[in-house]
Amino acid sequence: MATAPVRTTPNSLVPSQHVAEIGCTSVKLSMIRRSPLMISSCMKRLSMALVKGVRDPAALVQELDEDDIQTRESSCGDDAFGDLKNRFSRFKRQIYLANREQYSCLAEAQSPKFMVIACADSRVCPSTILGFQPGEAFTVRNVANIVPPFQHGPSETSAALEFAVNSLEVGNILVVGHSRCGGIRALMSTQEEKDDSPLISSEADQGFIGKWVSVAKSARQSTKAAAGDQCFDRQCEHCEKESVNWSLKNLLSYPWVKERVLGGKLAIHGGYYDFVNCSFEKWTLALLEEKDGAFKCELKDQAVWS
Repeated sequence: MATAPVRTTPNSLVPSQHVAEIGCTSVKLSMIRRSPLMISSCMKRLSMALVKGVRDPAALVQELDEDDIQTRESSCGDDAFGDLKNRFSRFKRQIYLANREQYSCLAEAQSPKFMVIACADSRVCPSTILGFQPGEAFTVRNVANIVPPFQHGPSETSAALEFAVNSLEVGNILVVGHSRCGGIRALMSTQEEKDDSPLISSEADQGFIGKWVSVAKSARQSTKAAAGDQCFDRQCEHCEKESVNWSLKNLLSYPWVKERVLGGKLAIHGGYYDFVNCSFEKWTLALLEEKDGAFKCELKDQAVWS
């Protein structure tokens, strides 16, 4: 087979460079000339890393791992799962393998101190915000971080609650609300025809979301009573915290939760994460027994972290 002729012509767009035309393919000669330099640069970096590795093997592994990750990340482009694969590889090398003993213990059993009930919102990750490590927090997330009352019947939240309290015997339950919650806005956007009627969505169809957030209609009612004269955004902000308090009260409707709270074995807390200015409010719901045998709730240990 005859070899395709190689012809060098000036590049009209870049006069200072030349292009080699091989068949129908054009290749900049500057790229060919730079190839040995690029290879030489890579070899030089590798040799420098090896010299460092003699003095500090851990630094060598970290440097080579970072280079490998960067190379693979650049090759993945917009591939979402390629990015997740790289993140997993980084986790395994830098965290899992560096803490093998801890993860071996977690493989046998878990003993978290916290149960966290948070919103499903992608901007509100309890482990990121509060720094929970694997094994520290048994977590369930749903729309608007709602805890339905015991009378509501089975749900994924009540099932997780039962397991955390009765099997794992957590010492703390933390319900975390947050700013600009879409679930709370859906709740506040509903209309109520009668006091004993379900909430009616202003949307064409109530759907799953409307039916779910209607569980927190008491928080909406108290918000309307306390902040009904304010703008809609302010009402939503008020309800975001009010719904947390109603969820804390709903926790006490579960017999085994109330029993452990009264026995001093379990504490229930509320939290509010404002991701607009990055602040976190925390409070505890105390259950006090009165002389007539009834109980009342009050908030204590309130704090703002900013």
